[in-house]
Amino acid sequence: MNNRSSQRILIFIWYPITQAIIVGVLVAFLLSFVYGLTYHYQEKQSHIEQLATVLTASASTVDGAAVVAEQVKTLLDNDPSIQSIIFYSTPQPISDNNQSIFSWKNALFADTVSSNHPVVSNDVEIDSVNTEEIDAENPRTSPFLETGEITDNSTLVGYINITLDVSQLRADWLRSNLLLCFITILLTILWSLYILRKLNWPIKDIEGLTEVCNLIINNPEIEKLPVIDQRFNFQELAQIKQALIILFTRLQKVKEDYDEVAVFEKQLYSKDKSLNVQLHNFQNMITHELKTSLNAIVGGLQLLDHNSLNREQKDAVEIVNDGSEKLVVSLNRIIQLNQIQKGQVSVHSSEFNPLHLISDLLVEFEPVAREKGIELNSRIHHIDYSLKGDVEKIRQIISALLSNAIKFTSAGQVMITSQLTHFDKSNRWQVIVKDTGIGIDSNHLEDIFNPFFQIDPSRSRQYEGSGVGLSVVKQMAQLMGATIDVDSLLGVGTQFTLTMSMPNQRQERQRNLFAGLSIVYYYCYDYGYLVNDLEYLGATVSCRQYEQLMIDDMRNEKADMVMFAEDIPPSTAVPLAVRIRQLEQSDTDHRSLLIYWYPQHRVRSLESFEPTLKAAGIDYCHISIYDNDNALSELLEHWLG
Repeated sequence: MNNRSSQRILIFIWYPITQAIIVGVLVAFLLSFVYGLTYHYQEKQSHIEQLATVLTASASTVDGAAVVAEQVKTLLDNDPSIQSIIFYSTPQPISDNNQSIFSWKNALFADTVSSNHPVVSNDVEIDSVNTEEIDAENPRTSPFLETGEITDNSTLVGYINITLDVSQLRADWLRSNLLLCFITILLTILWSLYILRKLNWPIKDIEGLTEVCNLIINNPEIEKLPVIDQRFNFQELAQIKQALIILFTRLQKVKEDYDEVAVFEKQLYSKDKSLNVQLHNFQNMITHELKTSLNAIVGGLQLLDHNSLNREQKDAVEIVNDGSEKLVVSLNRIIQLNQIQKGQVSVHSSEFNPLHLISDLLVEFEPVAREKGIELNSRIHHIDYSLKGDVEKIRQIISALLSNAIKFTSAGQVMITSQLTHFDKSNRWQVIVKDTGIGIDSNHLEDIFNPFFQIDPSRSRQYEGSGVGLSVVKQMAQLMGATIDVDSLLGVGTQFTLTMSMPNQRQERQRNLFAGLSIVYYYCYDYGYLVNDLEYLGATVSCRQYEQLMIDDMRNEKADMVMFAEDIPPSTAVPLAVRIRQLEQSDTDHRSLLIYWYPQHRVRSLESFEPTLKAAGIDYCHISIYDNDNALSELLEHWLG
């Protein structure tokens, strides 16, 4: 994994190029300094050679001593780089290796450099033997041969030694070339600045792209892409700019589509809300109008004197009585569904024996199954045991499942299976109702629990029913914290599995932890498991799905807490919280705690909606995920102080 920190590309470009320019300037200056000083040193050595030729020529004459002295005095006075000029006489030749005279090392590091120049004369006789021996011994290094001036009559008089002060030579050269060095450095700097300026062109364009990117990052709601200035038409930067424009255009198109979907969703929500209100009104009409009329019909039938009726009249009354009983059952289920949706149905727990409950149901449905010619069997996988739950609702759920199984089975059997599993903190009771009936198409498995849903809605359908029974079963199971699953194969049969969690003695002690706490739970589609957990802790929870009904109920009853479910968007929670706080202004002695539960995917955007919710009067915002019931109880204790 690459752990290196990120770097800016501009710094990455500037640093190495600036370092390269500095190193290049230093190297160029150093090379020019070495070359100039070496060249000056070589010129000076050539000049010394010329002076030495003049001095040796003067010293070779008979009266040349005075002339040489005058020349030496003049040279030393006029040329400070010549440290000394010495003449010494010797008849023996001296080997003088001048190969290093023009060495650049002497020019840079030596303090002084000396050179010997032979002085010969034709006026002095020389021993020829000695001269031949000297020539034979070292013909190349002999000063006589090197000067080319020795003849058979010449005689070595001595040597003139000239010492050059190299340090003084360097100082004089630096003083004389100081201005030239300054101009050279200045030109080099100007040229470097020009190069950096040329390099700055793409960097400016990159900075322009960077500023636009920062503007987009810091302003997520920006609707128009800022102008991207490009001074120079660099192909790579132009492609990046074009890609950025294309991506921003696509983003705007997606945002427009999202806004259209949001508007459409809002319209659907308004229509759904309107339909829910109409459904609520329809259910109220059924409750008050149809039930009253139906009660009158049933009462009138009961007042008839069957002894005074003939056979045909009795058959007609029996048909009317049978139809009225079915209608009463359907209306009772619709009324019960309406009460559950309004939150008017609560759970009342009591101890019961599951074996006795199943036995009573088998006795009740055995005649109906025998009449249709099907078998009604049971399988019990546990011993006699006592459970605690809402026995009436459990009986109603299992009874509805058995009734459906017998109704949609024309041959074969209906099997009810009971399994009981004991855990450390709870008991799980699972009841399975399986039939060999017509089955359900897999495309309709998710719809059979919807209110008034019919797989075959035509008038000529074989099986009668209002389509409310399974919806009541589903919502009643959720009210108790149970789950109901269905598995079916068309033409083979259907299996319903009811799974209920029953408290053990340890859980029973926790049920009274928040006894007396009144909570109103406002949800949109499904209230989930939070309501069950709150009721498990002993709180009284009223579920509300419609805003106006919730406000009406809160006018009559005071709630300790009002909780907004995770499927309620902040835009819906804010106006409702404002209405609740306005409603509480008339009663200064009571104030409900408002809690907003937000889902997991909104954690990152919490800062965008939490201030608005709290400004509207909501006290706490919390994620709708908690570890267990202990964590939930700790939250409630914290909120209640």
